[in-house]
Amino acid sequence: MDNLSDTLKKLKITAADRTEGSLEGCLDCLLQALAQNNTETSEKIQGSGILQLFANLLTPQASCTAKVANIIAEVAKNEFMRIPCVDAGLISPLVQLLNSKDQEVLLQTGRALGNVCYDSHEGRSAVDQAGGAQIVIDHLRSLCSRTDPASEKLLTVFCGMLMNYSNENDSLQAQLINMGVIPTLVKLLGIHCQNAALTEMCLVAFGNLAELESSKEQFASTNIAEELVKLFKKQIEHDKREMIFEVLAPLAENDAIKLQLVEAGLVECLLEIVQQKVDSNKEDDVAELKTASDLMVLLLLGDESMQKLFEGGKGSVFQRVLSWIPSNNHQLQLAGALAIANFARNDGNCIHMVDNGIVEKLMDLLDRHVEDGNVTVQHAALSALRNLAIPVVNKAKMLSAGVTETVLKFLKSEMPPVQFKLLGTLRMLIDAQEAAEQLGKNAKLVERLVEWCEAKDHAGVMGESNRLLSALIRHSKSKDVIKTIVQSGGIKHLVTMATSEHVIMQNEALVALALIAALELGPAEKDLASAQLVQILHRLLADERSAPEIKYNSMVLICALMGSESLYKEVQDLAFLDVVSKLRSHENKSVAQQASLTEQRLTVES
Repeated sequence: MDNLSDTLKKLKITAADRTEGSLEGCLDCLLQALAQNNTETSEKIQGSGILQLFANLLTPQASCTAKVANIIAEVAKNEFMRIPCVDAGLISPLVQLLNSKDQEVLLQTGRALGNVCYDSHEGRSAVDQAGGAQIVIDHLRSLCSRTDPASEKLLTVFCGMLMNYSNENDSLQAQLINMGVIPTLVKLLGIHCQNAALTEMCLVAFGNLAELESSKEQFASTNIAEELVKLFKKQIEHDKREMIFEVLAPLAENDAIKLQLVEAGLVECLLEIVQQKVDSNKEDDVAELKTASDLMVLLLLGDESMQKLFEGGKGSVFQRVLSWIPSNNHQLQLAGALAIANFARNDGNCIHMVDNGIVEKLMDLLDRHVEDGNVTVQHAALSALRNLAIPVVNKAKMLSAGVTETVLKFLKSEMPPVQFKLLGTLRMLIDAQEAAEQLGKNAKLVERLVEWCEAKDHAGVMGESNRLLSALIRHSKSKDVIKTIVQSGGIKHLVTMATSEHVIMQNEALVALALIAALELGPAEKDLASAQLVQILHRLLADERSAPEIKYNSMVLICALMGSESLYKEVQDLAFLDVVSKLRSHENKSVAQQASLTEQRLTVES
């Protein structure tokens, strides 16, 4: 270290008078000291004030330029040295050196800039202001096709520099994308796929850029899917495959790229991994199985990619995914159920699947998860059943297969995601009067619905519970169902639902309440009064923002309530005539006609 102090003193003198020979010797000594103890040597360099002198030594003509850039690259490996390098004014001359024709100068300059940018906002800003990124991208373009070792080393350093420059910085990543870095990197990957270091740099750069939404379109216009799948097929090591997975996952969120990946044969690779890893307990294998099956499900989220893999229900991929459902592996059960839910996104697919026994497979799966079951599997299987129940022709088939009985086994679940899907599945199934009546008379179900109508922390569960309560009444038109709902305290929730911000829910509530008033007003009278239904109806009719169907159904309900003395008195006290008579001139004909009828009823009764 004493030698180092002498070297630094000597360097100050020789740097000032530019004595080439002595200067080279001093720089060699510094590089040697840095190789032996980088941190301590860097501290001494910082303390000596020599950094400021380096700016003058970074000239294209000088023979020592590459060594100076190398020293900066070495000291900038230390976090505490990055800001001092910026403050010493080294970034601008370094960026100027990127225009050099000397390969060693370019290599050391790329390293220096890359290390200064690593995790350093100040370093990145300085490189940005000096315009370094564009020069590096231009180099990548011009060197792209060269496969000699020196050029590949330089390409690797430049890729690393851009990665450090933009890592986790959205605005700098966007800048690189606008400069057209993506097609260049894709081309690099294609040409240099045999070079492990360069391939790795490209993958990390893709991983960074792919997170940005604006990158997806650029990626979609390249042959990235083909290149990644080609690379993936060659990989045997888990770590390398994992790196490719980390790029594939964000890219596969784009529908165009999903289709490209399917066409490039990614699905076959994924199915092969699943087959290889399914019986292994090794941590890496379990992780890879999960990643592969999750990615498979993601590819099915695109309409075109999904339909291509469904192949009219005869596709080998569809058949393989079906075989996952009865598997004993929870991850595969989950992926299988999610895949079915994704295939079940149009009526044709749903009808085909129900006719071919998918429902029974899903019910068997759910039965295996009733007691202490896997919540994610429950949620996925219920999602699939809900989607399959959407086409009208499937409802009766699913009811006769016993789907409601299977679904009701999960009523005791305390998990909101499961509750939400359970409610959605039942609501999809009860279009038929018989099914609605059977479920609506199930006191356990109705009590649970009323309880969930108060789940204020889970808006989805609360909304679905209200909608199912209303649907049970609307589809059954049954006095017994209404009695069950009254006894369970469900009336107040239907009245609250009439004030929902969603017109569809308001409407469903008003129709259900009108049926209650028409079929079983006596038992419900007290609850309707205490829930302030009449006041709410007055508000809905007086509010200009209320949709025409809301005004119409509110007036139908007013007429139905006149059968109750106490409720009718409330109607009279609130001067409904004024509000209703104004609606006779409403632009919607149905509203205007109902206003005339309601006005007549109100006038006659008074």
